[in-house]
Amino acid sequence: MRDEISESLKIALKARDQRRTSTLRLINSAIKDKDIAIRQEARGPATNEEILVILQKMVKQREESFAIYAQAGRADLATVEKEEIDILNEFLPKGLSDAEVDAAIAAAIASTGAEGPKDMGKVIAALKADYPGRIDFGKASGKVKAALSA
Repeated sequence: MRDEISESLKIALKARDQRRTSTLRLINSAIKDKDIAIRQEARGPATNEEILVILQKMVKQREESFAIYAQAGRADLATVEKEEIDILNEFLPKGLSDAEVDAAIAAAIASTGAEGPKDMGKVIAALKADYPGRIDFGKASGKVKAALSA
């Protein structure tokens, strides 16, 4: 994933695409910050899973900013945030549809043997292991809770 981002940055630099270049530089900067933090733990560079978490966090931040700018009537700034979201999403795996999320939750409940709301952590852990970066766990946790309460 790191190589894919670096290669995209080279292409953006050659194409003189300023928005893409600045966004990809922000991604590289966030990854390097993570690498520095990991170095203190005496282990190697950030894994693809950790890079995925970084990208998801960056998308979430920009979505919040986009909503604020759109609400304030700042279309110029909202457009910038939307463009950055689109660039970040190129590096994220395709998300699951609602039906696929429901099926994944049912499968995780069956595989973990969860019986009630107290087993919610097991189900979420199984989903995170099986579908990293493909499920919005903020929304999925409500569905898991509803499924376990029924």
